[in-house]
Amino acid sequence: MSVSRHVRQGFICIFLMASCWLYPQDLRAQSGKEQAPSDSLVIAAREIMGTTRYCSLITLDETGRAQVRTMDPFAPDDEMVVWFGTNRKSRKVEHIRNDPRVALHYMAPSGAAYVSISGRARIVDDPSEILRLWKDEWESFYPNKEADYVLIAVKPEKLEIVDYSRGIIGDSVTWKVPSVDFDSDGPRR
Repeated sequence: MSVSRHVRQGFICIFLMASCWLYPQDLRAQSGKEQAPSDSLVIAAREIMGTTRYCSLITLDETGRAQVRTMDPFAPDDEMVVWFGTNRKSRKVEHIRNDPRVALHYMAPSGAAYVSISGRARIVDDPSEILRLWKDEWESFYPNKEADYVLIAVKPEKLEIVDYSRGIIGDSVTWKVPSVDFDSDGPRR
């Protein structure tokens, strides 16, 4: 990341913190008690995720330590399941097989919004899914695609979102952010 981008993100953070300090009454009015319905939060999350090229995937290693890496996800499907392509020999595949609990984090390019998802991941090596979920730009990473390429599917259990441009913000006292809990049928209302 370039220095100018760090400076820009720093200014955005300072602006957001100043806004919270200068206008606490506005934040209380938009806190958890008047939170948007879960459908609106999911729609806003999809938009953030759609404009963010990369996200972080956090897995747990064999000692329980969090391991973070940058990933190039596919857009979430209708149930908000997020798919990734990876090498079957990667550490993340081993981590997921040992402990499927994962987290995803998307930071909007503006720096003024984010989506975090906690859920369960599974490794998918179904040939029809692999054909469907592929990016031609990955060709050089997988010279032996049939042997090395697998998918990771992350089924969300909880989604948290902050988006200052849409007024989706945390509680001004507790900083608890708006969230959506998912069950086997999708978002719980």
